[in-house]
Amino acid sequence: MIIIDSQAVKNTCNASVESKGFCFYKATNGIKRHLAIDTLGFPFFTLCTRANVSDDAGLIEIFTLNIDYFKSKPIDIPKITILLDHGYHPEYLTQELEQIYPDIMTKIQFQLSTKPSKQEKAAQGKSGFVPAIARWVIERSNAWMERCKILVKNFERTLVSATAKINLCFIRLMIKRLAAPS
Repeated sequence: MIIIDSQAVKNTCNASVESKGFCFYKATNGIKRHLAIDTLGFPFFTLCTRANVSDDAGLIEIFTLNIDYFKSKPIDIPKITILLDHGYHPEYLTQELEQIYPDIMTKIQFQLSTKPSKQEKAAQGKSGFVPAIARWVIERSNAWMERCKILVKNFERTLVSATAKINLCFIRLMIKRLAAPS
């Protein structure tokens, strides 16, 4: 399973014109970080775009840049489930990705995450915020990035540098996990 999400991040005054965009949904002037993670919260793919790039366009770009990963997967194994939130449109994504790689839908399937209804929350004896199944994993990954001071805002002049900082953050985290005494 791959879990996909994006996060809008504000720019600082150091950011260049190339990395400036405005996300109307989050009312943020800056960049958008697109993450594709596994069930442990570690990244498959990362990409930074201007904040005005839609979630769908960011997902298409991240898959286009990493299409060799999907081409190398055999067809006879089970499909990879791509878990999306409700900001994505699976029908549109399917159409666009099939133009890039016609056999991609034989290897992946999209699944929208479910939100518990008020009745389901009441039946479980819960109220307020209840995390959606498996969606909390990507939110935790975003929180891990926020613990890196350099990633709280976008200080980078280029989008490539911003993506590299995300990758360095996760490399650092994975090394710490490997070095931890068990």
